[in-house]
Amino acid sequence: MTESLWSGYQYEEIDADGWSTYWRLDPRGQNLALTDWLGVADKPGHRLWERAATPAGVHGVWRTAAATVQLEVRAAQGIYGQIAPLDVLVNGVLHQRCELTEGEQQLTVGLPGSSEVVEIWLPQSGRIAIRGLSFDGLAEPVAPSGPRWITYGSSITQCSGAAGPSETWPALVARHHGWDLQCLGFSGECHLDPVVARTIRDTPARLISLCLGVNIQGGSTFSGRTLPGQVESFIATVRSGHPTTPIVVITPLSVPDRDTERNGVGLTLDDIRTCVELGARVDPAVQIIDGRTILTGDEPRTLYTDGLHPGPEGYRLIAERLIPLLAAAGPAPNI
Repeated sequence: MTESLWSGYQYEEIDADGWSTYWRLDPRGQNLALTDWLGVADKPGHRLWERAATPAGVHGVWRTAAATVQLEVRAAQGIYGQIAPLDVLVNGVLHQRCELTEGEQQLTVGLPGSSEVVEIWLPQSGRIAIRGLSFDGLAEPVAPSGPRWITYGSSITQCSGAAGPSETWPALVARHHGWDLQCLGFSGECHLDPVVARTIRDTPARLISLCLGVNIQGGSTFSGRTLPGQVESFIATVRSGHPTTPIVVITPLSVPDRDTERNGVGLTLDDIRTCVELGARVDPAVQIIDGRTILTGDEPRTLYTDGLHPGPEGYRLIAERLIPLLAAAGPAPNI
C-alpha cells in the first residue's frame, strides 16, 4: 500500500471496510439537523453535509517512476444525480480522465514509468469514498508547498458542471498559482452557515475568498434588512481567526435567467449584490470583486448549461478572469 497524502479536506472518516470519505467540513459533534429542510416533505435533508462529504478540490500529489497506479472508488449519485469523473495529471497536464459509475470499481491507470509528478483529483460531484491506493513502484508523497487558499461559495464554486475535478475554476486558479486549495463550494448552499465561518476561522490560510449571494437570492434566505448584518457577522467570525489574511468577497456573477427576477422577499440579484457589499465593507480590509465583471450579462448563452450554472467553458473563463484578481489580492506573506 502506498503512503497517501491528500489535501483539501477537514476530516478523513474510515469505515470498517477501509473506505475513506474526505469531509470538507468536520461532522464530528455537529447537529446535522440544523441544515435540514425542516417542514418540507418533498426535499431531502442534510444537503450541506452531503455536499461536505463530496471531495471537491481534494487531491494528492506523488513523485514516482511507477508504470501504473490503482485505486478503488465507491461512487453514488448525490441529490442532483451526478457523479463527476476522477482526474489523473502527469506533470500538471491531464493524463487520464476516469469516468465513474454507481457502485464499487477499481481504476488502473498507466503512467509513463519515468520519474514524474502525478496528481489525482477526486470527483467534485457525487458521494465518493476511496481505498486501496497503490503504485507498482516507489511513490513519494509531495506535501503542499504553496500558500493555502480557502474559497467558499455555492454550486458555482463546487462546479459540478466542470469537465473534471482538475478543471473547476478553483482548481484551475490554484494550479496556475501553485496554491494549496481548500474548496468550500457547496451546491445549493452558501447560506452563511456559522459552521462554515468557524471552519474558515480555525483553518490556517494566507488567502480567503467568499463568493456570496446567488443562493441567498434563490432561497429568499435573508431580507434586505437582515442580509448586510449576516454578511458582516460571517466575515467578523472569519476575521477573528485571520487578523491579517486578505479576504476577498465576490458578489454574484451575472445570471441570465435570474438577474431581474424578484425573490420571495422582493430582492433581485442586484439588491443582493448591494446588501453583500454593505456587509462586507464593515471590514475595511475586505476587498470586493463585482461578480458581473467575472461573468457579464453579455456572455454567450453557450457558456451556461441552464441559464444559471456555467458549463466547462464558463468555468474556464471564470478562472481566467479571477487568476489575476486573486493574485493581486494576496496571499499574505508567510511569516
